Amino acid sequence: MDIKTVNKAFRSGFTLIELMIVVAIIGILAAIAIPKFADLVRKSGEGACKGNLSALRSALSIYYGDLEGQYPAQLSALTVSGGKYMAAIPPAKTPNWHPDSFSELDGSMTATDDMGAAQGWLYNGDLADTNFGNLVVNCTHTDTRGTIWTSY
Repeated sequence: MDIKTVNKAFRSGFTLIELMIVVAIIGILAAIAIPKFADLVRKSGEGACKGNLSALRSALSIYYGDLEGQYPAQLSALTVSGGKYMAAIPPAKTPNWHPDSFSELDGSMTATDDMGAAQGWLYNGDLADTNFGNLVVNCTHTDTRGTIWTSY
């Protein structure tokens, strides 16, 4: 065996500096990708909340049409009679602010969680109010675009 053959045997593989460069590159990519992924998860939760709000408002419109101009006193009326309008009330999702909430409150009140913040759905079931039948997300925080949840 000559010296060239022995040197080739010891040269197979990567050097420590090459491995450290690869680890550094992977670390930089992870530092960029993880916040982007978290933002995508939050945006998907916001989209789910908007979709649930739209489904509830559609069910309210159908209820209003079926009963010839009357909104229900409570959202839970949409699920009675075998779920004619909705099988179940979907959760209000406000990512990064509150846990998913199925709570429904009358428009004259506000619900609060353990930290004193509003959550869930805010439905105006007061017949005397001019905004009767109005449904919003019961949260005064903002979404990723800076829009206040109650403005949807």
